[in-house]
Amino acid sequence: MTFRWWCGVLRVRGKTDLFLVLLFAAGFAALPVFALMPSLWGFAVASAVSYAVDEVLHTRSPAFVRRLAALQLTRTMRFAVRTVMLLALADRMNAPAAVLVAALAVLSAHFTLVIMYTAVHHAIRRRRTLPVVVRNLDMSGAGVPQSPPAFLYRRFLRKLLHLDVPAHAGLLVALAVGTWAPAGVGFVLTAGLSAAAVVALLGQLRRARRMPSGDEVIGEVNRQLAGYRPEVALYFSFASVSRDFMYQVNMWIETLEQLDRRPLIILRERASFRYLGRTRIPVVCVPKADDVAQLELPELRVVLYPGNAGKNVHMLRVAEAKHVFIGHGDSDKLASSNRVSKVYDEIWVAGRAGRDRYQRVRHAISDEAIVEVGRPQLSSIRLHADQVPGPLPTVLYAPTWEGWSDDDCHTSLIPMGVTLVERLLAENVRVVYKPHPLTGKRSRAAAEADRAVRALLRADNERRDAEWAEAAVAAARPRLAEIQARLGELSGRLAGDDAQQTREARVPEAGGEAEWQALRAEWHRIFWESRGPARHNVVLGQLPTLYECFDQADILISDVSSVVADFVASLKPYVLTNANDLPDEDFRAAYTTAGGAYLLDRSCARLPEILDSVRAPLHDPMASERRVLKDYVLGPDRPTSMERFNAAVNALAERSAAEQDERLGDGQRVAVGASDEAA
Repeated sequence: MTFRWWCGVLRVRGKTDLFLVLLFAAGFAALPVFALMPSLWGFAVASAVSYAVDEVLHTRSPAFVRRLAALQLTRTMRFAVRTVMLLALADRMNAPAAVLVAALAVLSAHFTLVIMYTAVHHAIRRRRTLPVVVRNLDMSGAGVPQSPPAFLYRRFLRKLLHLDVPAHAGLLVALAVGTWAPAGVGFVLTAGLSAAAVVALLGQLRRARRMPSGDEVIGEVNRQLAGYRPEVALYFSFASVSRDFMYQVNMWIETLEQLDRRPLIILRERASFRYLGRTRIPVVCVPKADDVAQLELPELRVVLYPGNAGKNVHMLRVAEAKHVFIGHGDSDKLASSNRVSKVYDEIWVAGRAGRDRYQRVRHAISDEAIVEVGRPQLSSIRLHADQVPGPLPTVLYAPTWEGWSDDDCHTSLIPMGVTLVERLLAENVRVVYKPHPLTGKRSRAAAEADRAVRALLRADNERRDAEWAEAAVAAARPRLAEIQARLGELSGRLAGDDAQQTREARVPEAGGEAEWQALRAEWHRIFWESRGPARHNVVLGQLPTLYECFDQADILISDVSSVVADFVASLKPYVLTNANDLPDEDFRAAYTTAGGAYLLDRSCARLPEILDSVRAPLHDPMASERRVLKDYVLGPDRPTSMERFNAAVNALAERSAAEQDERLGDGQRVAVGASDEAA
């Protein structure tokens, strides 16, 4: 069985994590052995190892820890096993009955107090759960009390369970020296600290009883919204929200902030709040449909939807507004021409290609409902003419993920990803590898191919001038961490639970934007400079951004996805993977973005010829095709995408307002007519 196979089974990321898992297993397996031998020092070492490695794995390999919990080996169970083994050791070493009884009583009381603490904590958390969570609105009038101190409230189970350490250590010392005073001290500390923690949290429960009711909180939100008077809302819901999905919202934030009309962001899942990017736009998270209906938005004219989700119907029922599907990228996938989009008043696409894509779905979407607005997010992408080539051609490999089903699977990772990267390394190029955030979520084969690609790049980096590269990366790491910490402070995300974030929500002050932009620019500059012009890079986090990777690349290799459509804005050469080896004519006919692409076969035999478009730019026969395709896919350069998007919002808002006035006028005329008839 291979190393990668074991990593997949145990859900760990590398050799270090695998070593920790094996050490963890060995530590726990050794506990009953040393307890029954008995071996005091062996047990002490195994117990210390199990404590320490358990904590490290929670940070390094949370997926492995979750798998243990699924097997009923929860953290509490692991602590209980360690306690039982300790009592077995004491019994085997002929500890006095009084000591054994005291140990059993104290450790049982400790677990009982942990249960009580958990119950009180859950009671506080239920009381502090609000119907809405808010950012960038002044909610000081809602009367939400302060959150309990973090040392009592956050990660409480980890802290409470570790209060057994004094009792464990005291008993081990007592067994070693043969006197029982150390055990007594440990028992008193464990019991006393556990009881004190429960008493302290009970005091916080009294404060939590002063929480305002749900109606009072929603009433305060409505008062704040009445003062702000939002006209445009971005509405987002997803069944399994995580950082991987929130790019669908974050990509639109800067565009919303530049609108003429007052924007609002409405989220439906609490988890999405943690991954929302920096914004000065008011944000309201409303998990329940009944509470969405209580939001008062009389001047709302346009609602924008970046994704299709079941909870969209809770907003679509608002007849006073116009509803628009804007999507989260323009691609040739079926999701970009979904018949479900018929429920919206309009569908906004980047260019003519999007219109034609929907028109191919016969009898689904009328041509009048489709509006071409461009892609405002792409304005900062560096053009091909401004690219300064480095000593090695830089290839950005950005495969898409495996999709929700095999029918929608466009990823090249599974059939040809490893072969492609091996061929790229043989061609002596620099590779920037940025997989889709959802890669490996559904398919184990995709996850294994992803790990194999990373291993190839890591090995090739070691073959190159690794010592210099690693030193430069290590030297840059403290400053990068410092910048990211400051970016976190400027992001608007607050510490504490949802109620605490709502309590501290404020209208954002002017300024801060310049510092935010300067810090992000500095972060990217340091990141790329520290890695040098020849080192391969695997990009997995939010930074560096996809568009920054575009600016580093001389050529893109990707699959059928919105990444390709966005890269078209740069006019740089790009490659589409043809994993099924369709005839070129059939592939180009099926996928619009293939019109300006080099097509790469499954065996990657065409790769050397394709790379000539970068090594010898005069031999780039697809350059003219890319210029034509850019206008077709993304629309004209003038007016700008931002101007077209803003104009579309204004036009639809004015139409919505006119129709609303007409409805009100009709209602008044009907009322007057009924009154006259009654008279």
